[in-house]
Formats: sequence, C-alpha cells, structure tokens
Amino acid sequence: MRDSKILTLDEVKRIAAAAEAEAAAQGWAVSIAVCDAGGHALWLQRMDGAPLMSAAVAPEKARTCVLSGKPSKAFEDMVNNGRFAALAMPVVPLEGGEPIVVGGLVIGAVGVSGVKAGEDAQVARAGVAALAGQREAA
Repeated sequence: MRDSKILTLDEVKRIAAAAEAEAAAQGWAVSIAVCDAGGHALWLQRMDGAPLMSAAVAPEKARTCVLSGKPSKAFEDMVNNGRFAALAMPVVPLEGGEPIVVGGLVIGAVGVSGVKAGEDAQVARAGVAALAGQREAA
C-alpha cells in the first residue's frame, strides 16, 4: 500500500493565485482549473474577458493530466504527428494542462485555457511551481 498526498484548499488557492498572477502579468485573460488525483474539480475561475468556452476546456485539460500522468501537450503532439487514434481517447489533446506530481505520484493537475496553447501551459506551470516552491520551503 502507498501513502499519497492530497491537495488542501489552501494549496489549491495558492496554485490558482500564482497562475492568475502569471496570466495577469502577461495581459492574458484565461480560465484556470485545478483538479484532484481523481480528476474532480477543486477550483475553477474565469478571468474577466476570458473566452466563454475556456471555462469548459480548462477543467478537461486538467483531467487529461491526471488520467494520463502527462502534460496534455503529449496528446496534442500525438495528433499533430498523425496519431489520430488519440482523438478517440477520453482526453483533450490540447496543450495547457500540467500534472502536479509529488513523490512520483500525480496528486492533481492544473488546466488553463483562453490564449495560445503554449501560453496556457506557461500559466499552468506557474501554478504548479507555486506548490513546488511551498513544499520545498516546508
């Protein structure tokens, strides 16, 4: 049996705040979602001016990460490289989802949608990094 970490609401808020700060610093309006290890929503916010659809896409990017243990970009790359069978998987093949890995286990993920794919991923990584920095300081 393995022990696993579980995200607390305080940690989720810290992740979301860091992601929002990164998006705001770049002038990007996005939706930010954080999910737990089961792919269940813990947080969803749509910044002012973010596209309406981004609020539906961001949680699915996060869910893709916990189902696969990989950034959602891995599936976008599969499709772009001709592996169209990836479109039949229960994932969203769009960059912008980043897993939260602690002790080698995926404990959740951050999904971001609203700007260019690489920019979404940049915002998601800022959220993940905030948690990593907090855990290192503890």
